[in-house]
Amino acid sequence: MKIAIPCADKKLCMHFGHCQEFAIVTVNDESKKIEKTEMKTPPPHEPGVLPQWLAEQNVNVVIAGGMGSRAQALFEESGIHVLVGATSDNPETIVESYLNQELTTGANVCDH
Repeated sequence: MKIAIPCADKKLCMHFGHCQEFAIVTVNDESKKIEKTEMKTPPPHEPGVLPQWLAEQNVNVVIAGGMGSRAQALFEESGIHVLVGATSDNPETIVESYLNQELTTGANVCDH
């Protein structure tokens, strides 16, 4: 399983479309342990580009602070599950909380 987290300064970026890079975290499906984390620079942000790019990276889940409803729909169409309302932290901590079913999510901070 691969989980993508939009980042700025090595922490979750609260506004999905404004992130500097993505942490792509590879998780062992059986042990539920993080195998590796790669930081990747996304292509320029335009509607529909990031869902396609992350699908090409074989991402299964995106965890974000905020994301517009259209972007969420495009991810779901690409077979990528989206969680919004996560708080800013380092990617590994967020993924470990998700894997342990302890990830706390609040309101979607994106208003479009």
